[in-house]
Parts: sequence; C-alpha cells; structure tokens
Amino acid sequence: MAENTDARLRGLIERIERLEEEKKGLADDIRDVFGEAKAVGYDVKIMRQIVRIRKMKPDDRREGEMLLDTYKSALGID
Repeated sequence: MAENTDARLRGLIERIERLEEEKKGLADDIRDVFGEAKAVGYDVKIMRQIVRIRKMKPDDRREGEMLLDTYKSALGID
C-alpha cells in the first residue's frame, strides 16, 4: 500500500513540476510579447492595466472605476 501511495505522490509532484515549467515558458512568452509591443512604441504599463481590466467582471470593473472617481474627486484630481 505504501508503494502505491509513494508512486501516486511522486506522480503528483512530477505533474506539478511539469506544469511549473510550462508556466515559466508561458511567462517568458508573455514577456517577449510585451517586449515586442514596447519595440513598436506601445506603452507596456498601460497594456498590462488593460489586460488586468479585461479579466475583471463588468460589475467589479464598474465598482472599481466608481471608487477611483470618488477618490480622485476627494483629492481634487481631474
């Protein structure tokens, strides 16, 4: 029984390790795309914000925008 448990644990750990490698590869690919965007003149900081905003649910996005507007107004920022 312990061998079966050990083998399963080993298999799970190996899967996690493979997925971590894939994640690193994807992160490298994303970094390359942002580098390409920067090379042609896009503002990467703004692009990252857009990507983050697009991930949000519409209600969450609206709430965040309203709070930002409220804070900006309170601080006299146009």
